[in-house]
Amino acid sequence: MRWKRTEYTGWGRAVHASAEIARPERLSSLRAVLSESPAPAIGQLRSYGDAALNDDGKVIDMTRLDRIIGFDAESGVVEVEAGAMIGDLGRIFAARGWIPPVMPGTGFATVGGCIANDVHGKNHHVVGSFGQHVTEITLFQGDKTRKVTPDRTADLFKATVGGLGQTGVIASAKISLMPCKGDMMVLTERRVDGWDEFLAALENSRADYNVGWIDATAKGSNLGRGILEEGEITSGVSPTIGRAREVPFNAPHWALSAPVVRMFNEAYYRRVPVGGRTTVKPISAPFFPLDAIHNWNRLYGKRGFHQFQCVVPVAEVQTLRQMLELVANSGLASPLAVLKRMGGGRAGYMSFPMDGLTLAVDFPNRSAARVLIGNLERMTEDAGGRVYLAKDALMAPERIEAMYPEHALWLKAVRKADPDGAMTTDLVRRLKLRAPS
Repeated sequence: MRWKRTEYTGWGRAVHASAEIARPERLSSLRAVLSESPAPAIGQLRSYGDAALNDDGKVIDMTRLDRIIGFDAESGVVEVEAGAMIGDLGRIFAARGWIPPVMPGTGFATVGGCIANDVHGKNHHVVGSFGQHVTEITLFQGDKTRKVTPDRTADLFKATVGGLGQTGVIASAKISLMPCKGDMMVLTERRVDGWDEFLAALENSRADYNVGWIDATAKGSNLGRGILEEGEITSGVSPTIGRAREVPFNAPHWALSAPVVRMFNEAYYRRVPVGGRTTVKPISAPFFPLDAIHNWNRLYGKRGFHQFQCVVPVAEVQTLRQMLELVANSGLASPLAVLKRMGGGRAGYMSFPMDGLTLAVDFPNRSAARVLIGNLERMTEDAGGRVYLAKDALMAPERIEAMYPEHALWLKAVRKADPDGAMTTDLVRRLKLRAPS
């Protein structure tokens, strides 16, 4: 297997790595390269920080391993290679009456990445996390192959799902798809005037899918205003989808200056009529809105951006209000800020979800933003919440034990699965996840 030295980044482009990368095209080739030189796996590089980085080391690019191995039309269980993209599974199977129960914010995420980060979607409060619908994982550990299931190998399963790729390379997986009516979605959008109204709207929503866009520049009585989107899958004739747009170059520094962001957010808020509106769209549009703009991360310029995403318990949701006040007063917010309701569903020791509300905000990679994110992380810890490691590039290791109380159980299983530390990545080193306890 040929290794090629490559410079690469996560989606946020704020942190970088140089590594030797191999790109196997068959599971047999993957097994051979792991037997000779064990290394962590990467996919489409849609995690925002350093989760996929292994600077001055080796990584295995799984994107050519994207085949559908088999599908049981009676049970809805599909077996796919780990490099398959979740958006492709949605497009292939929705028209046949099946859909992945959990769809993250981008269709470019690979199945292996969805498992390793135990991703959640706009319906987490209904169906839980991605890993809860995985019935079997084929795990390559050096020259060994393990079949990992939630019942027969529960400890290893919980360490692998949400486990950041530390138990071995996920080669393939079986996923229980969910019956659906078709490949269209009825999408209702309505304005929400402020924070308290947004909390009530999310609590009272009975839609299978819901998500809130927040105007993170709004202050005073407008604090927390935004747009609530509620969706239900349906059938129908799909309209013609236009070609995806692309950001062709890095945007200049002023493109996300405070005045520009305020003007954009005002216009975006008012694009929805006062009385709201309902439309019917292909499911890819509401599931993956930013996928329609290729390389949208270039909007943050060549220095990239950081995303802060946390979840806090329901009893501590006023902490999120305080966070929004800090963000609005900082002048550092971008147009991308999202509020979602979460349930308690999670499948792994290091899975992010918990019963509460999750807030995600993007910030251009500036020194003031890094300081602000540090304050938001402290507030999250004090509220008994946690930061999403798939989005993180800045958190200090001292926060892990409080945010992830099952870390010790994960570490025990990881040390057994990968005793030599071959799967270690930059994120794991930065957060000292595998350091002696």
